[in-house]
Amino acid sequence: MARTSTAPDHPEQPIPKRLWKVAALSGMASYLDAALIVSIAVNLAIYRDHYDMGVWMAGAISAIVTGCIAVGSLVGGRLADMFGRRRVYNLDILCFALGAIVITLAPNDIVLLVGVLVAGLAAGADLPTSLAVVSDAAPADGRARLVSFTQVMWVLGIVVVIFLGYVLSDTGMTGARIITGHLAVAALLTWQLRARLKLADEPSDDAVEAETVEADAVEAGATAPAAPRGTALKNVWNRAALLPMAATFLYYVTWGVGANTFGQFGTYLLVTVSGASQSLATGINLAFLPIALVLTFVFVRLADTPWRDRLFYVFTIVQVIAFCIASLTAGALVGMLVFFVLYQISNPFAGEASYKVWSQLTLPPDTRGTTQGLTYALSRGVFAGVAFVTPALMEYSVSLLLWSITLCMAASGVAGVYIVRVLIRRSPDAAAAPAGLGVSRA
Repeated sequence: MARTSTAPDHPEQPIPKRLWKVAALSGMASYLDAALIVSIAVNLAIYRDHYDMGVWMAGAISAIVTGCIAVGSLVGGRLADMFGRRRVYNLDILCFALGAIVITLAPNDIVLLVGVLVAGLAAGADLPTSLAVVSDAAPADGRARLVSFTQVMWVLGIVVVIFLGYVLSDTGMTGARIITGHLAVAALLTWQLRARLKLADEPSDDAVEAETVEADAVEAGATAPAAPRGTALKNVWNRAALLPMAATFLYYVTWGVGANTFGQFGTYLLVTVSGASQSLATGINLAFLPIALVLTFVFVRLADTPWRDRLFYVFTIVQVIAFCIASLTAGALVGMLVFFVLYQISNPFAGEASYKVWSQLTLPPDTRGTTQGLTYALSRGVFAGVAFVTPALMEYSVSLLLWSITLCMAASGVAGVYIVRVLIRRSPDAAAAPAGLGVSRA
């Protein structure tokens, strides 16, 4: 049975403001990732009409942005481990800005695809790199809070884009260009501010020593060998890295099929299936997002306490119920309203924030960019494939689409329970954390 330390509580150590600044600027990777995907979703119907796209071209646009994020994550995370996270950290955000500018000014769908290609690759490269930068800088007893703060930025990216989409819903391509143009401005400002940060390229010796990851122990109580040190690829293909990598991948890919589908096609589904207008569709999304933003701040506050994983158990069930309701009502507007309420309540506690924290607590520090880049890349590759067929599948049978997503969400709950009950207990951070943090142990 799991047990939580019953030692007297100790106050959490405050996190220095400079580290919150690192978390915020690193979180811009999540902001721009979410904002890019959602901007394509919000503008998809507009692009379809303006560029005279067919249903397969619309799917290709969404698939390309997700596929490029996947490739960028794979390559960028590895490059960051090999050549220095600081260098990649600054370069990829500049490349994103260039891609966003191309998307904004695209005169036709071919140029639009080029811009999506560049921005997607850069956004993907920045995701594992920026999370590794936060983990390198963070103290062990504050790492979960700092890493999970990047999820606040992710939700904020969605909120801002959907708000702009709602306000500009009647302005056609002008509004679409404003939405993507703001991404270019945000990326350029972030590039300037990141360039002024003082960061080490590699984890400090103290951080590495505190985070040495144990390999999987087959028998309870067995002492496992420490993970090999260094950035060589051979240090990725050992049990200390493979087990948490496989588990976090399984969680993220199954959860993300649902989240990514509704992130990219939520507005499209409400317009084409539920019969909502463009303004109503973006308004529905916007109305529920503040709930998610507030609750994500709550998650950050609880991220270094046992409530982080306790609430996961509760809200992963709520999330599955939300998708069941959407499936049972086959995308009807009333059912979708109930779905959005439950989904936005549950997502902060059983979603990408959990994946980010679990990854940083269980993956080896020396190859953290590479390993998390792999899980991001493989997952986003799956999302790209799903996105490519989603418009056609939605046209064929929305019920089949929604029930398939519901099964994926249920599978993510099972994977998450395994991570909490097995991998997190074996994490060195769990063993080394102050008793006051109430970290569960085996």
